[in-house]
Parts: sequence; structure tokens; C-alpha cells
Amino acid sequence: MKVKDTMMVTAEVSGMAGAANPCCSARSSRGRQHWSDASSPAHRSTSRRCMEDEAVYIAGGPSFVGISDPIISLVGEGPKRKVHLSPFFIEKRAVSGSQFRSFVEATGYVTEAERYGWSFVFHLLLDEPGRHESPVETPWWRKVDGACWHQPEGPGSSLQGREDHPAVHISWADASAYAHWCGGRLPTEAEWEFAARGALVDPRFPWGDEEPSDERIFCNIWQGQFPQVNDAVDGFVGTAPVESFLPNGYGLFNMVGNVWEWCSDTFKIRSVGKVARQRNADALRYSERVMKGGSYLCHISYCYRYRIAARSGRPADTSAGNTGFRVAFDQRVAAV
Repeated sequence: MKVKDTMMVTAEVSGMAGAANPCCSARSSRGRQHWSDASSPAHRSTSRRCMEDEAVYIAGGPSFVGISDPIISLVGEGPKRKVHLSPFFIEKRAVSGSQFRSFVEATGYVTEAERYGWSFVFHLLLDEPGRHESPVETPWWRKVDGACWHQPEGPGSSLQGREDHPAVHISWADASAYAHWCGGRLPTEAEWEFAARGALVDPRFPWGDEEPSDERIFCNIWQGQFPQVNDAVDGFVGTAPVESFLPNGYGLFNMVGNVWEWCSDTFKIRSVGKVARQRNADALRYSERVMKGGSYLCHISYCYRYRIAARSGRPADTSAGNTGFRVAFDQRVAAV
């Protein structure tokens, strides 16, 4: 069966500089999401993994979501809207491959990529990318049979040597099941943005307003000519360890770049315009959820989504080599 028959892949078109700018994140709709028994209370961890030094307390209070002058307007970066947040905790790092392995070993959870039998892998990470089918709109992605969290590039690959890299090929359901298991949940988009600012007033990035460059490296994003040449000045073609680069003011690592992070929110654009109404209808049809932070494939010339206000909506069963997550908590969860 051809890729076009098994998945729906479309390019998001933004209004950035009047150009078409598809998002670097993969997009698939492989069927209704399925919840493993691991998401039920009976499978919640009895030896909770979240240690005292892994989650940061965020006091909450008056806040906002989005920006007043959207750079990619057609995905709902604006208008800026006021919110009030209750106190919460959020993990310093994205969930790593070794942490996700502990979850699987404890519960027997099977990810959606494993159940469907395939996931998306970026072509430069494959020895023979031409052997795999690719979506017409985003040909840098390859549909790789067997690609999943423990073999990120498919059969023959493994986590060895990168156990501290973020868990990838994670769908929204997978991320939610893991969060539930360890006594937490996925952050809301408002919580994620508040945490990403790191106590700064209204920065473009978690470190401030300075644009990353080959000389000033703040995060793991694309360097070179996308999608064929990655100069890897930052040392990484794919993912980086979850504790790479300097943390923001709250001590959070890699809030932008590296991997997209799922949020709990249903994707929606706050506009009554015709285009927004159609986009929202599509999002509802495909059970789309919000993703934040961009990934190692983002670049200002193509996918300028490593900004705090940037966002993407993807079907909840989407997985790829650049989709991950971190966990939020309503209260401190200590190891027992």
C-alpha cells in the first residue's frame, strides 16, 4: 500500500515574509488513537520516577499566551491573550529514552508507532533513504517500517550511546500514558510558554531575544541548507542529549529545538476567519493536539518555530524522529 493510502501528510502554509513555509514536523493520521492499559490507574507507577531534583516549581499567576504580532499567523500564534495559571511543577528535561524504557519495562506499554508498524525518520539519518517511501509534500521524511522509540532509525538501530537523548517516535497518547504512569500530566500550552520564558518578561526565545547563529549556539536546530546539508556546527545532525546547552532562567533545558513537545491542548486557532474555521474543522476531524518548541530540523529560513510563541497542530497519533515530550505535575511527586 502506498504512503498516500496509509497516512495524511500536508504542509502547513504560513504567512512568514509572504512565503510558503511548511512545518518541519511530520504529520500523520493513522486512525483513532488507542489507549494502552498502561494509562489506567491500576498501572500507575508504585515506585514513582520523578525525583526531587527533576521537576521545577512554577508559581503561576497572571500570564499570557501567544504574541501580538504573529510571525506565522495561520497557525494561531496570535492574538496575545491573558490567562491566569495555578502553581505547577514541570520537569527540567524532556523525557529521555532510558526513562521511557523504564516505563515500558514496568507496564508492558506498546507505543502507537509499534502498533501501526512504522514511523517517520529524517532522510539524512538513514543509510539508504531511497529504499523508503516519502510524502510528496515533505520528502525529507521517510516512512520506515519498524521505526519506534527503541530503534529510532528502524531495525538495526538502537538507543545504545544515546540513552540520554529524548525519547522520540512518541505520539500524544504515548506521552499522556507515560505522564499518567508517573503521577503527572502533559503541560498546557499556557504552562509550557510560561515555563519556557524562564522568568523573562516577554522574550522571543528561552534565553532572550538574540537570534541563534553558527557563532552563538543556544539550542539544537538546523545549520546549513535545509533539507540536504546540515553543517552540524552545534555537534548534532539529529537529537542532542536532554541536558544539552544552557538552561533558561527556571533551569529548564531544551525548551526549544531538539524535539517537538506535546501539550495537553486540543489544537485550535482563535479566529473567526474562513481559513481559520476550515483549519479548526480539520484539526477537530483529525483529533489534533498542540506541539511546542520546534526541533533539530527548524531554521529561520524555513521552519521558524523554535520561538516560544510558535506552535503546530498534529493528529494525536502522529509520531516521528523529532516528536517527544516532558511532564508537568500539580504537586511534587517524590520517589518512594
